[in-house]
Amino acid sequence: MPFFGRPDDEDYDSAGYDTSTASLSSSVHQYLFEHGRRYHTYYGPDKYLMPTDEKEQDRLDLHHEIMRMLWDDKLHGSPLEQPHRILDIGTGTGIWAIDMADQYPMAEVIGTDLSPIQPDWVPANCRFEVDDAMLEWTFKDNSFDFIHGRNICSGVSNWDHLVSEMMRCTNPGGYVELCEYSITINCDDGTMKPDNSLKIWMDSLRESMTKMGRPPPNFDHMKQLLEKAGFEDVQASEVKEPMGPWPKDPRQKRIGAMVLLNCETGIESYAMAAFTRVLGMEEEKARALCDGALSAARNKNYHMYGK
Repeated sequence: MPFFGRPDDEDYDSAGYDTSTASLSSSVHQYLFEHGRRYHTYYGPDKYLMPTDEKEQDRLDLHHEIMRMLWDDKLHGSPLEQPHRILDIGTGTGIWAIDMADQYPMAEVIGTDLSPIQPDWVPANCRFEVDDAMLEWTFKDNSFDFIHGRNICSGVSNWDHLVSEMMRCTNPGGYVELCEYSITINCDDGTMKPDNSLKIWMDSLRESMTKMGRPPPNFDHMKQLLEKAGFEDVQASEVKEPMGPWPKDPRQKRIGAMVLLNCETGIESYAMAAFTRVLGMEEEKARALCDGALSAARNKNYHMYGK
């Protein structure tokens, strides 16, 4: 998690939280501890099954850099021009919102999340709110020029509601951008066999998400969601995320190395609560699945990728 010290000038202010959305009482900072990790409980222990501790925050910040490299060092694909208000749903550590606030100093950037894990010092035009995007949004109609959501599918129980609220709160002529992982593992050269431990782990993760009513989104479904909500000129694109430094291309090799580093804690982060709480696995079996998946990810002879 990045540290923002007190600046000498007034470019950075203390992070402000909208108390009309959620008062930062002691209950917001109450967590569930299991499997050696810290989990969210404020909106309910099953609202979000990934950790919120410092180890996870470091992983989220690393994944932010992976996403930037995958998308040609861009923070977004929408053709923004002088946006005035930007909303980031499921902001996590707030790193995307902070980078956007730096890139667009004329804009007010708001990040919302279930947990207040964002830095204390942020750009003056950036602030955060504790909120659940699955509830009715408190923002007025036509409030934002750009609404962004990235890697939030594990916490989305009603995509129609989410996209409908995005539509309501987006200014005419504004943009909405969703960037989601398909929760699949792929291979084009036959080096991944059906019994590959990472594939088994991924299939189990998909099973847990489906069982809890949050089936992983796919490419066509995301496009259809936006069109159904009334968005126009919906465009979709897809990139491959190499699992490890096996590609020959230097940039892809570097991305793969970063992805593998992300897996060191990410495989456990995604799976432990989902496997034990949702699938009813014993902790020992869940850990064995995670260990096997990480071992497979480290094997450079398996040319696997996500998308």
